[in-house]
Amino acid sequence: MTVGLLILRLVTGLLLAAHGLQKVSFRLGGQGLAGGIAEFREDGFRGGALTALAAGGGQITAGILFLAGALTPLAVATAVGVMTVAVTVKWPNGPWAPHDGYEYPGFLVVAAVVLGFTGPGSWSLDDFYGPTPWPGWVAATAAAVGLAAGLLTRLALHRAPHTPTAEETS
Repeated sequence: MTVGLLILRLVTGLLLAAHGLQKVSFRLGGQGLAGGIAEFREDGFRGGALTALAAGGGQITAGILFLAGALTPLAVATAVGVMTVAVTVKWPNGPWAPHDGYEYPGFLVVAAVVLGFTGPGSWSLDDFYGPTPWPGWVAATAAAVGLAAGLLTRLALHRAPHTPTAEETS
């Protein structure tokens, strides 16, 4: 089980950190901060640079914490929050990635929650410093806080689609 948790934790951490790095830099095929801002604006979000930096920074932070196996509940809450926003954006497209669906961010939400309930494993900083195993209520709280934060972020920052008025169409 230790090796399985290590693999899940490392892959989840690498994917999250890389995904965040793409939002704010030219690394790994990213379009720089301007590209991250444009992506969020295309998805109907306010906030510009702050929104892109918060999303990218959250993904990078959660990814690094998972990689290290450190502060796992914080990593869970952060990953679930940021990727919940992505799921809500991609939801209308259906589940599949070729149609810009929610399967990838949805999987990262599930992987983060699983790591919250299992803990990071014995090859982790959490285990080395002794706070594991986390009680189940800590994992549930981290997942719930992340979900609530993601949904509130979507509600606060997402613009309603613009419907042209009769004057604008004539």
